[in-house]
Amino acid sequence: MTALIDRVRALEARTRAASARSKPRFEKRHQLLPRERVALLLDPGTPFVELSTLAGYLMDSTDPEKSIPGGGVIAGIGFVSGVRVMVSASDSGIDAGALQPMGLAKQLRAQELALENKLPYVQLVESAGANLMNYRVEDFVHGGSMFRNLARLSAAGLPVVTVTHGSSTAGGAYQTGLSDYIVMVRDRTRAFLAGPPLLKAATGEIATEEELGGAVMHTSISGLGDYLAEDDRHAIAIARDIVAGLDWDAGLVRAAPEQAPLPPRLDPEELVGLMPVDHKRPVDMKQVIARIVDDSDFLEFGERYGPATVCGHARIEGFAVGIITNNGPIDPAGANKATHFIQACCQSETPIIYLNNTTGYMVGRAYEEAGMIKHGSKMIQAVTSATVPQITIYCGASFGAGNYGMCGRGFHPRFCFSWPNARTAVMGGEQAAQTMAIVTAAAAKRKGVEPDQAQLDALQKRIIDIFDGQMSVFATSSRLLDDGVIDPRDTRAVLAEVLAICREAEARQPRRMQFSVARP
Repeated sequence: MTALIDRVRALEARTRAASARSKPRFEKRHQLLPRERVALLLDPGTPFVELSTLAGYLMDSTDPEKSIPGGGVIAGIGFVSGVRVMVSASDSGIDAGALQPMGLAKQLRAQELALENKLPYVQLVESAGANLMNYRVEDFVHGGSMFRNLARLSAAGLPVVTVTHGSSTAGGAYQTGLSDYIVMVRDRTRAFLAGPPLLKAATGEIATEEELGGAVMHTSISGLGDYLAEDDRHAIAIARDIVAGLDWDAGLVRAAPEQAPLPPRLDPEELVGLMPVDHKRPVDMKQVIARIVDDSDFLEFGERYGPATVCGHARIEGFAVGIITNNGPIDPAGANKATHFIQACCQSETPIIYLNNTTGYMVGRAYEEAGMIKHGSKMIQAVTSATVPQITIYCGASFGAGNYGMCGRGFHPRFCFSWPNARTAVMGGEQAAQTMAIVTAAAAKRKGVEPDQAQLDALQKRIIDIFDGQMSVFATSSRLLDDGVIDPRDTRAVLAEVLAICREAEARQPRRMQFSVARP
């Protein structure tokens, strides 16, 4: 487990180092590096939940030693001038901030979380736009969702504050234009629909970047910019002042624990040894719960009925939660129990935490006769219809329809994180390989041909390799099938933070619906 954690941290460090290598160029332009901008924006000493740090891993390069994860975007939830906000920053130290496919998906997820959790959206923009050498029409079409979401945020009364540190060109210009407050930096900001090369190619007109879309022009002539900053530091200071001036949390009582929390009696450090990396090895998930919840106190629900599906009530940093987890496959009784428990949590407005560790729903004649499909469907229906925040942690295996019943990413949990050992797939690789071998052999016999064992062995190996290559967190998190990979020992702290975010979203009065602020 510690080796897997180290691998995740090494990949994150590689991304930071790749961006930091641009420091001489940034200093020459009197600019701050992207992560320096984010650090300056955030309140010192406050928590920052960084999201999707492995986005795009092995998609920019198939060489594990060369791939730079992160999608060219820094995203996360933190405090700015005392207000909890969603932050999205172009990592322009890497490929000049050029838009990457998973970087687009990462920004869309950040916008989705901001909408769902009623968070102001602060973006630090500096992007070379799409890399035309790697043009994909689907990125162009889906990219429109990013601009739609900015309009939706503003219409929902969630302010969009943008600092345009550098280029914001072509469609990316609307990333700036669809904002409620826009800060531009003298001699650095560039915002135009067509840069000088495209302008000359399209119309024959010749103009400099400053003439076309500089900060001075936009803040004094076009009216696109609202504030003119002298440099990056000044721009960040203005953004912080804007957020402070929103009076955003006036009247909101900051979500606070209902009672003074006690730490777990059992040491969370033991989670790295308690949870097996091999998903075939059994583990008592109650031992995991005991190292996450307050005072290691867990009130189990229906302990003797469907015992492989564990449900119960606990507190995390004082916040009341319902917990559902797995000590094996989900059987009909376990599915029934989970359905009842989800409905009870919705009745009491208690958030639900899913600790995924299951190979799926039980199969076999006896279970089919017992109504496994019917009861599993009821559980999936309950997950889908739940009216409380649902938070998913992939702790181990998450296979088959068990992924659905345990509120996998496809069921839109409010937040979704993975431990480094997690495995997600429709089934295990060996089961998939054996299934296809049986089907292939049967098909050959129907044709009167004796199956070739060497071919069957090669087929099984190929299928196992395909499945094994896609089920680890290094594959799933790179595809944004979670919100990030966390150290198991940090689970309690991460859950406490996102529970606070959810509580504040529920407590915040909806603001008057409005249209985006019209630019002069």
